[in-house]
Amino acid sequence: MLGAMEEEIERFLRELSVARAASPHTLRAYGADLAELVAFLEQRGKKKPGDVVPKDLRAYLVELDERDLSRATIQRKLSAVRSFFTDQIKRGLLSVHPATGLRPARRKRRLPGVLETGEVESLLASTEDSPAGRRDRALLETMYSAGTRASETVGLDRSHLDLKRGFARVLGKGSKERLAPLGRYAVAAVEEYLQDPERPRPRPEAANAVFLNLRGGRLTTRSLGRIVDAATLRAGLRRRATPHTLRHSFATHLLDRGADLRSVQDLLGHAHLVTTQIYTHVSVERLRKIYEQAHPRANTP
Repeated sequence: MLGAMEEEIERFLRELSVARAASPHTLRAYGADLAELVAFLEQRGKKKPGDVVPKDLRAYLVELDERDLSRATIQRKLSAVRSFFTDQIKRGLLSVHPATGLRPARRKRRLPGVLETGEVESLLASTEDSPAGRRDRALLETMYSAGTRASETVGLDRSHLDLKRGFARVLGKGSKERLAPLGRYAVAAVEEYLQDPERPRPRPEAANAVFLNLRGGRLTTRSLGRIVDAATLRAGLRRRATPHTLRHSFATHLLDRGADLRSVQDLLGHAHLVTTQIYTHVSVERLRKIYEQAHPRANTP
């Protein structure tokens, strides 16, 4: 039987799904984050939203900081907490917002991992000549060509593709759509995969999905992560790569070759330019490394 807090969270998540059209990924993340909050609050004897005071949430934030989570993860967890209690305020169930003024400690922003172009080539060349291998090649080519997130990649439907013009219609965060370009290698790989007579027959619920698992269901983000892991091992890369590593590499390689920041922002589907600016730091660091390796007087003797 659900307690008072869990019941309110269930209602909040239904509201997110129906009224605000939150993505399944957001709902899963918020659900897990709020379940974690409930477990923490129960240890402090807080069983209803009205029991929670700012001191409780400050203690929760301290625990998150002590776990050495990334700043992005902490921000997401706090976003879930704030949204839940804001909903309680709007419904007239609370008069004071317990998360007011809650801010994580400032941390040095981590630069995203990026593959060199040669490493990307090795990764793309690592796929096998089999039904699964042809699917994996199409997946990897699409992510590197279009800079799509994992959820955007597995969420592609055949109706989203315009392979003649080399574009995919991508449904990003907040249900925002954008056109993502597909280069000729990606187009060729996707066409070969879709026309493969050994491609699994889609299940009814995945009839329009581009990327299928071996049983004909839509591929999941977890399976996509395992596919990239396996390709990394086959390619013999010294660093671990994830689906997001390909997205980071896509953006950094564009900037390295002269693309302007605003264009890269649009291609990535970032709502704010400041989010895209992290890639300028990556490019500067790469230039510094090249300079120090190549210039005879770059380093102090």
